[in-house]
Amino acid sequence: MTREQIEAAMIKKGFAYFSTGELNLNIIGVRQSSTGNKVTNLFDDFLTLSYKHNGAWVFKKWAATTDPGTKGVKEFHNAAGVARLVAGQYRGSHAIGLHQGKYEALRQAKNVKVYRDANKDMTYDESKIQEGVFGINIHKAGADSTYVENWSEGCQVFKKSADFDEFMVIVKKAAALHGNSFTYTLLNSNEI
Repeated sequence: MTREQIEAAMIKKGFAYFSTGELNLNIIGVRQSSTGNKVTNLFDDFLTLSYKHNGAWVFKKWAATTDPGTKGVKEFHNAAGVARLVAGQYRGSHAIGLHQGKYEALRQAKNVKVYRDANKDMTYDESKIQEGVFGINIHKAGADSTYVENWSEGCQVFKKSADFDEFMVIVKKAAALHGNSFTYTLLNSNEI
């Protein structure tokens, strides 16, 4: 998966892809399509970052999950069911803030759409959609987590904390230039 492939997929879907300006970030998650709606409990997705620095493109890709894990699916904390972000583009949806009051991450600041799944059958249900602010943050798991478990109950989560730290350094530089508002896009891998 290359930056150019992601850009082409974004344009094909009619999504904004920021190609002008220093550190104008394209924060794009890529959900693994080959697993279908099965709960894998693995960090088998990617979080990517594309931006220009000194006029040249920079592309970064990190292991992540865009799906809730086994514990999240079985022990969710919302009566409507565990959340799973609906693929799409969410303009200005995130801002730097505290994740669960603990550390700086990208916190959900505007409405997103999520599927809600309450039957705990280890298959993601895509029949019920809710829109709102649910705390669908972009944050980190452990130092190098093997299983998702409840690191995600809808959040977009980096597998390795060092990768997340690298991401946040860039995000903070971008915020200083453009303000504390970030667009997040989630694509399916079969769209790239």
